[in-house]
Amino acid sequence: MKVFPPERIRNVALVGHNGSGKTTLAEALLYRAGRINRLGTVEAGNTVTDYDPEEHDRGMSLSLALAPFVWRDHKINLIDTPGYADFAGDVHAALRVTDLAVFVVSAVDGIEVQTAYAWKVAEKLKTPRMIFINKLDKERASFDRTLAELRDRFGAGIAPIELPIGKEEAFHGVADLFRSKAYIYDSGKAEAVDMPEELAEREREVHDNLVEGIVVADDDMLEQYLEGTVPSVTELERTMAAGVAAAKVFPVVCGSATGPIAVDRLADFIVELGPSPLDRPPAKVIAGGQEVEVPKDPDGDPLAFVFKTFADPYVGQVSVFKVLSGTLKPETHLTNGRSGQDERLAKIATMFGKETELVASAPAGDIVAAAKLQDTQTGDTLAPKHKPVKVPPVDRPAPVIATALVPRTQSDDDKLASALHRILEEDSSLKLERNDETRQTLLYGMGETHLNIALEKLERKFGVQVDQEPVRVPFRETITRQADAEGKHKKQSGGHGQYGVCHLILRPLARGEGFMFVDAVKGGSIPRQYIPAVEKGVVETMQSGGRHGYPVVDVEVTVDDGKAHSVDSNEMSFKLAARAGFREAFEAGSPVLLEPISIVSISVPMQYQGDVMGDIAARRGSVQGSEASSDGFQIIKAMIPTSEIVRYAIDLRSLTHGWGTFSAEHDHYQEMPSHLVDKAVADAQ
Repeated sequence: MKVFPPERIRNVALVGHNGSGKTTLAEALLYRAGRINRLGTVEAGNTVTDYDPEEHDRGMSLSLALAPFVWRDHKINLIDTPGYADFAGDVHAALRVTDLAVFVVSAVDGIEVQTAYAWKVAEKLKTPRMIFINKLDKERASFDRTLAELRDRFGAGIAPIELPIGKEEAFHGVADLFRSKAYIYDSGKAEAVDMPEELAEREREVHDNLVEGIVVADDDMLEQYLEGTVPSVTELERTMAAGVAAAKVFPVVCGSATGPIAVDRLADFIVELGPSPLDRPPAKVIAGGQEVEVPKDPDGDPLAFVFKTFADPYVGQVSVFKVLSGTLKPETHLTNGRSGQDERLAKIATMFGKETELVASAPAGDIVAAAKLQDTQTGDTLAPKHKPVKVPPVDRPAPVIATALVPRTQSDDDKLASALHRILEEDSSLKLERNDETRQTLLYGMGETHLNIALEKLERKFGVQVDQEPVRVPFRETITRQADAEGKHKKQSGGHGQYGVCHLILRPLARGEGFMFVDAVKGGSIPRQYIPAVEKGVVETMQSGGRHGYPVVDVEVTVDDGKAHSVDSNEMSFKLAARAGFREAFEAGSPVLLEPISIVSISVPMQYQGDVMGDIAARRGSVQGSEASSDGFQIIKAMIPTSEIVRYAIDLRSLTHGWGTFSAEHDHYQEMPSHLVDKAVADAQ
């Protein structure tokens, strides 16, 4: 593929709910552009952008994929994104680097969960948006219903520039509201004809509304329009393009990706109305602790932002980046702003699905890839050595569910750490944690499917097999009343023996106070040099666990008496005596199990608020309050036992049909009801 200047580049992300037809639309665009000679299907597993075996097995996109093509002497860097909630991290990454988001909305199903979610993300990033109403040739498809839903949810900026011709199976073309022309696809390709008589009146009405909506954005054009001068199509498109670039106007086009009908027109509008990288604000970077803007100048210093990494067991790591400034060429040397590592971009390529195609250079605004960089991860910035800067990282959603990994064999154990590191390089929405308290290796993700896919790739790509086990909850133990005991350690086996006696008093402390040790020995009954050994014995016993094996907390331990032998006493003797004394006193102190409590923030549409609150009560939680958010959702704050929300991501998604989201963090420990202790301990073990 030849090199295109920034003004002839369009970086476009296809976003929307799973099943809306994004991958099929990508395939249709590539077919219309002559990039491929046949239309693949998701069902057959032969599309360009869904190429992983896991995607074929499930029939859906699991990762973003690139598929550039040329249209009307413009390079369109197309990014097909996943539409399933578990893989929303790639939607964040794609919207961060593209200059236009094409929202694919099913005319049958309307606005679904992930469409609304992606719109929020694009709104936050101020990404320009266009909407493609898809599947107009399907049963129960309705352009009018979908358009009304778009206006109701996304506001006055929604601007239809096409109308469908025919309904459901009879859908066979579109009416262009700019040119007042019809385009019929009965022969498979667009044929321009006069507006059908049955559409003429509606077309005039919608056309007039469109023109009025456009001219109000330009004072000069508005004045001429009021004087009776109708703007030309070129003037209207130029003004609308400015509104699109400012993320204030959202054109709506329509068609069918499977037809394919009006897909070529979508490509036309991407070129005509979609902003180039030069139409978007300068990149913001951190230099010397301050935020500065970097012009998108092909002649400036080279600067690249890595937004995706692919791990290949044969090729190695492939880093995909957007060129923010300058022009990258093979053998360019840049410095990683995070690690300080010098990186050599030996070759530069575009990615077409799983294939790579070498390019001679990549100017500012382009999206390309490089393989085998030494120490570069997703979110890193590559810049000249003398000008180290960092681009703020992609704001991805936090993982919400975890699973514990257990290697099947010693060989798997040996390879696990390295393989997991490679998997995390590819998908930065995953998080790995070693919990020393529960002695588990935990992998966190966005959902059950997300975790399962990661483990399937772990085995397929790197030959590492693991089993999953439930995540253990880190319970604690404490006492509820004062108790005391005398600990003794006496051993005689010829020569010097071992002898130590200490009297311990245990008192409960308030929650969160931890541990306090008091030396109240008088008269030298325990020599001063052995007091630290008593404390050490107590601390070690608390850490090793109480009745159920969980760490002991919130206890004050006082040593007030004891006995020593001039020959047989030593530090070990008093440490072991302290252990025995603590265990006996702990059992006499009416021990209880403490469970962790999380503070949970739940965002749900109003219609699910009652169901969610009822579910919180069923989980032994208590609602702390609720308030309405700016987007019409309800934010519910609640305290819920951590053991009750281990799989809450799955349950909340089911309860709210995918609309609910939550975040949780540890808040405090509290006593677990006695009738639940035995079951909790059994489940944990």
